[in-house]
Amino acid sequence: MILRVKESFLLFLLLLLLVSAIRAQNVFTIDNVPVSRDEFLRAYNKNNMAQKPSEKSYRDYLDLYVRYKLKVRAAFDARLDTLPTQRAELQNFRSQVAESYLKDDTSLSRLVKEAFERGQTDIRLSHILIPLPKNPTPADTLKAYEKAKMAYEALKKGKKFSEVAIQYSEDPSVRTNGGQIGYITVFTLPYELETLAYSTPPGHFSKPYRTRGGYHIFRNDGERKALGRIRVAQILIAYPPSATNLIRQSIRRRADSIYSLLAGGADFATLARTYSGDNLSYQAGGELPEFGIGHYDSAFEATAFALNRDGAYSRPLESVYGYHIIRRIARRPFPGRMDSVIAAQLRQQVMNDPRIEISRKALLNKILQQVNYRRGDVSDADLWAFTDSAMLNVGLSGFRRLTRTTALFSFSRQSYTIREWLDYFRSVRGQRPGGAQADKDLYDRWIERVAQEYYRNHLEEYNADFAFQLSEFREGNLLFEIMQRKIWDKASTDSAGLMKYYEGHKNNYWWNASADALLFTCRDAATAEGLKARLQTHPIVSWRQMVDSGATAIQADSGRYELAQIPNPGGTALTPQTYTAFSTNPADNSVSFAYILDIYRDRAPRNFRDARGFVINDYQNWMEDQWIAELKKKYPVKIEEKVIAGLTR
Repeated sequence: MILRVKESFLLFLLLLLLVSAIRAQNVFTIDNVPVSRDEFLRAYNKNNMAQKPSEKSYRDYLDLYVRYKLKVRAAFDARLDTLPTQRAELQNFRSQVAESYLKDDTSLSRLVKEAFERGQTDIRLSHILIPLPKNPTPADTLKAYEKAKMAYEALKKGKKFSEVAIQYSEDPSVRTNGGQIGYITVFTLPYELETLAYSTPPGHFSKPYRTRGGYHIFRNDGERKALGRIRVAQILIAYPPSATNLIRQSIRRRADSIYSLLAGGADFATLARTYSGDNLSYQAGGELPEFGIGHYDSAFEATAFALNRDGAYSRPLESVYGYHIIRRIARRPFPGRMDSVIAAQLRQQVMNDPRIEISRKALLNKILQQVNYRRGDVSDADLWAFTDSAMLNVGLSGFRRLTRTTALFSFSRQSYTIREWLDYFRSVRGQRPGGAQADKDLYDRWIERVAQEYYRNHLEEYNADFAFQLSEFREGNLLFEIMQRKIWDKASTDSAGLMKYYEGHKNNYWWNASADALLFTCRDAATAEGLKARLQTHPIVSWRQMVDSGATAIQADSGRYELAQIPNPGGTALTPQTYTAFSTNPADNSVSFAYILDIYRDRAPRNFRDARGFVINDYQNWMEDQWIAELKKKYPVKIEEKVIAGLTR
């Protein structure tokens, strides 16, 4: 009995310490609802980036944040969050923002960095290909593997790569190139083959590597600093189908004649439009889209990149298509330093490349872990058999352990059954190839789809940044709604209250030195010069018609302004019936100036009409202060002074 009392007392102390520790992390509470240190600092840091944090700046912001939270609490209590407009705007915002969180930044950043590093180097490759049929059987795979293994063993024994390629490779071009495919760089090959190439040291060959297309062996024949990308134009004197040697010689002579015309000063674009047989480029003067290494025939690329300046052109180059004359337009080296612009460009390339699958799989694995993915006790073979029977609607009674309600897997708060799998299967069955592997691929795709949907719908539970962003938007919308109802609309329409406030605070509303003036803002200096010239030659009373004729190019207003509000470069003394000098806004090059109608040098009280804008603002602030005082009585605020004092440590 004594032992139990002691255990209970220790448990009580432990709970007391835990509650105290939790309270110690709160900056303040509103009606016992805590606002954590992390939430307060996140909001402070977002809104106070310009100043260095100090206890004073924290306390100044604390007052603003308490007022903000009180208003939001009042909005929730008024159930403004249930308004259809509030719900719709929150859902739209959620949908837009959630997509930016549905990526794995770590793996994506790694792929971008990897692409940048690989892009520094071009690799000259030779290649052996042992292909596989589209849907290979185990026998097909074994046969291809044995052939690739024989080629690999021959290379290991020192046989020349070109000889092994001619003997074993089934690449159609091997008879003419001995397996040499020329230079490649980042984004030239499919990602897994690019990785194989960049992981093979110069002078070495790789082990056989299997892809869906077959087995590959690469040899790294050498590396060079990346050449980057280039824009060229070409004149193609094309071979006709089944061209004889005599015809080829005639086309060579025509290419030489065109080259001579260029050497004599003829215009390249004109000659391309007249003679080029490239139907995709001749109308654009022969210009081709920008390209990099590995895009065209290696001889064509080598000739293009060998041109040493913009405007230089090559001698006629023969290819299987005919003779090419290439003119360099511009060359862009691969960047040697990755700044924010280059990183953004590479990121976009990575996201548009199949290699993004790496990042997608990393995201899926992270999602499955976070949503607590648990697989049910259903084997793949049983599921495929049940699926086939369900599609035919026969034989389901033979499955003792499986029904449409059997759970296949679950997440934290939701289970997914065979019925939902069958619904998905029916929706895509027309896209489904046959075989168990195809079933498995389709099933995995379904798991990924529902996992991402579940994760998206519960994102605030797994991502603190998203939760804060969503809460901030919701509270900001509610703040605007309740301020509109409680303060802004009331203050602007309460004529009696405004007048009463003005009468009680007249001494706050004065004109400093001021002027009656016309203010003009024009889109540019030329428009301003033209307007001023017209104003000087017409009666000033017709200024409105001149402004109307200028449409959006000119904005104007008239009224009484304090001298500090009037554009006056140099601060020259203003006098009636004069124009001020032009004042240019460097942000958009717009130009402002004023015409002075009359000057009031002495300080003078503002009447209610002139002061109304200031009165409304001050009256709103007064009403808000009264409201905040009421809210503090309704929702008691407790500041944790020790936490505030410790924020600067």
